[in-house]
Amino acid sequence: MRRTIRNAARLVVLAAAFGGALASAQAADLPIYTKAPPAAEAWNPWMIRLRVLGVLPDGGGSSVNVAGVPALSSPNSGLHISNQVVPELDISYFFTQNIAAELILGVTRHHLTGSGTLQGLDIGKTTLLPPTLTLQYHFTNFGAFKPYIGAGVNYTVFFNNSASNIPFAGLAVTNLHVSNQWGGAVQFGFDYMLNKHWGLNVDVKKLWLQPNYSAMVNGAIPVTGTAHIDPWLVGAGVTYKF
Repeated sequence: MRRTIRNAARLVVLAAAFGGALASAQAADLPIYTKAPPAAEAWNPWMIRLRVLGVLPDGGGSSVNVAGVPALSSPNSGLHISNQVVPELDISYFFTQNIAAELILGVTRHHLTGSGTLQGLDIGKTTLLPPTLTLQYHFTNFGAFKPYIGAGVNYTVFFNNSASNIPFAGLAVTNLHVSNQWGGAVQFGFDYMLNKHWGLNVDVKKLWLQPNYSAMVNGAIPVTGTAHIDPWLVGAGVTYKF
């Protein structure tokens, strides 16, 4: 009887050991399920901005050469170029989180008048298409506030030139032409991001733009010179980051 009990106990111990080994082997073969990490969102390098832009020319230093009339030429005479407010679109491409290229697109129309001894002379109007490409550095360690600086080049196309043909003191500009011109540009500004896509933007640019121009007074007197436009471009608007 005792031998039977001992044998039964040995069988129970062997069965338990075998069952434990089998359970361990099965557990080792089962896959271990863990929560997958969230997929990283793809980074999009494109950004656009729509601004209201103030174009503020600086006509000081413009030269005027009136053929045969020294009294009406520089330094006695100059040009005044009107300010303008226009919509403006810019497109930016980020090569890295910090380095970007920006292209601005907009059209402005300006009124030219005489200054100095030509004060009161209505010269005419011209339209500017001034695409400007800058390379920027964006600072990214200020949270939602993202300032940047940049520098680049501008090529301004002047078109739709129109002489005023309005007499003043016996003079009237009857023809006007302004030449296209390259120039340099610097800028600084910031985006304040409201969320990962939308933000507010303030941007200031300085262009060095000094095109040559020619005009005709009373249909017979040639006038030539250089218009020192050199505008400040001051803009504010909205940013969209793709």
